This record gives sequence, C-alpha cells and structure tokens, in this order.
Amino acid sequence: MKAVVIGGSGATGRELVLQLLADYRVESVVALVRKPFFMPDPKLKEVIVDFDHLEQYAAFIDADVAFSTLGTTLKQAGSKKKQWRVDYEYQLKFAQLARMNHVFTFVLLSSAQASPKSKFFYSRMKGMLEEKIKHLDFPKLIILRSGLIDRPKTDRRGEKIALKVIKVFNALGILKNYKPISTVDLAKVIVDRSFDNSEDDITILEPKEILS
Repeated sequence: MKAVVIGGSGATGRELVLQLLADYRVESVVALVRKPFFMPDPKLKEVIVDFDHLEQYAAFIDADVAFSTLGTTLKQAGSKKKQWRVDYEYQLKFAQLARMNHVFTFVLLSSAQASPKSKFFYSRMKGMLEEKIKHLDFPKLIILRSGLIDRPKTDRRGEKIALKVIKVFNALGILKNYKPISTVDLAKVIVDRSFDNSEDDITILEPKEILS
C-alpha cells in the first residue's frame, strides 16, 4: 500500500506516520508538512508544502490511501475564520486533489458529535466537511468520529481539564463510550481500518466503535 498523509506533525498524525512506516504492508508514505519534522526513513518522503496553494503539490497526493488528521484549536488558530481554513478548507482541498488523482480510499479523522446542523461551530464545521467529502464519491471513505484524544504532553489547557473530568466520570462508570483514547491506540485503529476489505462505500466509526 502507498499512503499520503496530511496532519502528520500533529500528535495523532505523528503516530499514524510512524505506524505506517513500521507496517510491512505499507510500501511508501508521503507526508505533506509545513516544515521538516520526521527523522529520515527509506519508506518516507517528506514534502514541504504551502497549504494555501495545495494544488501546486497535487502530484504528491497520489496513493492507494489518503489520510487526513489535520486540525487545530480555536486558540491556536486565533479566530474561527483561520480555524475554518485549516480544519475545513485545507482538508477539503486535499480530498479533492486525492479524488482527482483516483486515490481509492480516503480516511478522515473527524470528531464526535460532528453534524452540519450542530449549534456548535466546531461540530458543525466537522459535519460540513464530512458531507462535502462524502459527495466526492471515493470508492471507499472511512470517517472516524473520535472522542477526546489523550495527547502526551499536551499544552491545551481545556483539553487537560476535560481529560481529568471525563476520567473521573469513567471511574464512576459514567460516559464510558467517551473514554479518552491515546494517540497510539487511535493511530492503530486508523491504520487497521485502512486495510478494511468490507464492501461498504462509506464507513463511519463513532467513539464507542473506535474504543472497541
């Protein structure tokens, strides 16, 4: 399998790239990044790109499977407009270029509660992205609506608080379907699902299914 990844410098994306490189079934990995990030590997081609002009790098978005784990927070982005650019526009353009290059499988890391009708900006944005990518008609589309991700050494204050709170609930037997998942485990699910031979055109995994 040949793979191409955006979002590889993020916590989950990094684990995904490393696991793809370690998997004997994977022939090569192209990682599109803003700046050099990974250690050299004979199976890895790291491509430095300008995401505002992703179409200029279309030739590199040519693989059997395309993975999108790109994402940012409102605080990191600085505004909803800038977060929309990263979480929606960049990923949609990546998907469009992948479809243009006849990529067979597209794997999108989305979010729990994603819905184009959500009252919340983040969930609505993720839901709208899912719908747009569905309409591209990939032969196989896999969407993972992950719950809270336990990122090692995260500097996201809100995420740290949420992790502590939900772990307390989990200890009381509450919200078990939304138990935090480590980046290592989430990446493993993403890799395993990319080799799924089911006949379904679209597979959507909710938090409970991801955890199981």
